[in-house]
Amino acid sequence: MAIKPIIFIPDPKLRLVSDPVERVDAELLSLADDMLETMYDAPGIGLAAIQVAVPRRLLVIDLAKEDEARAPQIFINPQVLWSSDERNVYEEGCLSIPDYYAEVERPAQVRVAYVGRDGKEHEIKAEGLLATCLQHEIDHLNGVLFLDHISKLKRDMVIRKFTKAAKQGTTPDFPKREKRERQAPHPAAD
Repeated sequence: MAIKPIIFIPDPKLRLVSDPVERVDAELLSLADDMLETMYDAPGIGLAAIQVAVPRRLLVIDLAKEDEARAPQIFINPQVLWSSDERNVYEEGCLSIPDYYAEVERPAQVRVAYVGRDGKEHEIKAEGLLATCLQHEIDHLNGVLFLDHISKLKRDMVIRKFTKAAKQGTTPDFPKREKRERQAPHPAAD
């Protein structure tokens, strides 16, 4: 397994709509394993292939806390089939938008169809943090960032800061937060 470089905004690749995966093969599973290693190293709880500059409909998630055994999940060609009318608000972050967090409202429950590591079709009904994480990562596959769910004013400010920092070869300076565990009680950060 190898740690892959994560791309950051304003990289235009993050706005690409990812291509469907045609078949589950050794190359795809190797990419998924590399993505998991990259996600753990970052650290994060989810990662879409486009975040490592691969425009394929593949994402990985692991919601296990630091003191728990890893519980990696791989979703190939995930698609939201249903979402609840009930809403939840989670503080989200993103490995492609480091050190920035914002509250995002999303459906509290979703049903997602996907192909698993085994190459077979599956469905999962998710709620809470898993539902939020799945929606966040599937958004990435559609060229959507969690910033698109916040006010235009805040979104424009964040994008300006990252664009300026990219030109200077630095990262933007946001108010520092206490160090978080790989999975804090409520943030959904990929």
